[in-house]
Amino acid sequence: MKKLQIGIMGSAADLNFSDEALEFAKNLGKEIAKSGNILVYGAEKEYTSLSTEAAKSASANNGITVGIVPGKDKKVYGDFRPTVLINSGLEIGGGREFNLVLSCDVIIAISGGSGTLTEMAIAYQAGIPIIVVDKFGGWAKELSNKFIDDRKRLKCISAKTEKEALEKAIQEVMKK
Repeated sequence: MKKLQIGIMGSAADLNFSDEALEFAKNLGKEIAKSGNILVYGAEKEYTSLSTEAAKSASANNGITVGIVPGKDKKVYGDFRPTVLINSGLEIGGGREFNLVLSCDVIIAISGGSGTLTEMAIAYQAGIPIIVVDKFGGWAKELSNKFIDDRKRLKCISAKTEKEALEKAIQEVMKK
């Protein structure tokens, strides 16, 4: 079976995510690694994020991680380096999100601010399934079990646990 490229989208540290959301992201990264699939995320330069913490956990559990970094240099926050680092040549809010989301078979959103909303909208437009973890607030909660617009292309599917999020992500990709 093909390894799925599962995108993790979520709040950056400047949104002051909770310890519970952080633990969830780490556990989700571990579950993705154990499943043998690939974790794709937006590698940050200035601070950590729920996505980065999920990737760190996946890597610590022998998983494959792909970080999409803004700009042309390979600078990322902290000491962690993904298995593969891709320079988008584009900035955050200036196109990196397209490279990130379009590299995924499915995305899982945890909480999230404007960047996560942008990534969810790109996935929606591209027909990429969206799983949302709605218990930590942000755009994931706002769009839980809803369509992003009246076109009703695909619903943002709610999940409560790490295993449920991964299971639903795999199920939605298999439907395509």
